[in-house]
Amino acid sequence: MTMKVHRNILLLLLLSTNGYAFNPSINSRSNSKLTTRQATAVNGATNGKLTIETVEDKRTGNIRLTVNERARTVTGACFSGTLCTTSQQEGIDGSPFGSYVDYVLDDDGNPVLLMNDMSMHTININCAGEEGLCSLFVQLAHPGSTGQDVSRCNVTGKITKIDNSAPDMDTIKLRYSIRHSYADRVMDSPKFSFYRLTPTKVYFVGGFGVLAKWVPVDEYKNAEPDILAGEAFAIVKKLNQDEHKEDLKLVANHLLNLENIEDIRVTSIDRLGFDIRVTNRVTRLKVKTNEFRLGFRIPVVSVEDAKSEVLKIFQEAWEKGQGYSWDSDDELPGSTIPIMTIAEDNLE
Repeated sequence: MTMKVHRNILLLLLLSTNGYAFNPSINSRSNSKLTTRQATAVNGATNGKLTIETVEDKRTGNIRLTVNERARTVTGACFSGTLCTTSQQEGIDGSPFGSYVDYVLDDDGNPVLLMNDMSMHTININCAGEEGLCSLFVQLAHPGSTGQDVSRCNVTGKITKIDNSAPDMDTIKLRYSIRHSYADRVMDSPKFSFYRLTPTKVYFVGGFGVLAKWVPVDEYKNAEPDILAGEAFAIVKKLNQDEHKEDLKLVANHLLNLENIEDIRVTSIDRLGFDIRVTNRVTRLKVKTNEFRLGFRIPVVSVEDAKSEVLKIFQEAWEKGQGYSWDSDDELPGSTIPIMTIAEDNLE
């Protein structure tokens, strides 16, 4: 017999058990509107481009970040990379020359670098002239990442010195000093100047053996970086700890309809949802590994929102396993969670 349960009480108990603070304002199922405070948080984190209306529009859209958004997230979350210029040194003139550099992004996603006039890469840039091209390579590495299994982005274009009278110079200086502590000591020196790299080509690679694509520059500039990028690794690490293993198995059993689970772990998370990789034994000789995307019903605007949305999914998996139904409608727990298969592999 199907049992009725009040979801607010269950969610309060679940959040308390897992050490997260309960926030009643984000406990509605799917029809809640963003508060003014939440909208402000989104706008503040994404240069004011994302509005309540655009968030509402995304509810029924894609539950994965676009390639453009992922590329902008990589460049926005990183603060250093490899700048490749064309060497002017005798004997290797014309060859690529790589330098490790720091940078920040301006409001259009253009990398801005603070460079010493005597640095070899600065000399290469000045010698190449206005028609010279260079590339900035960055990768979104995190503790535990290995080799090529990380997202990365290559931004190629023309780089020019920024005049001190530029309208955004004050913003650039403030942004740079916040991100790079040494900047205050050198940015006003006549030996240092800010340079802006204006992209003509952007190339994104999602990781080893996965999506790689040229991203249109205009779409890159207008894309929204993911608000969870800086905290995603810590969230994934916590979700893969032993305290959540049973929660993940409940998701596999009751939301993904998989049995005989041998391994399950969260692989990534962003404002639209999270990915989990599940290995289950189909027969005595056959093991199957799938990767699934579980979407949030509304894009999250903070780390706490993300934790709450994940725990709602855990709760609904548990409710379904217990045979509960909601007290306000005939929908079964988990029936409105967007789910898609994003990768599949069979081993026999």
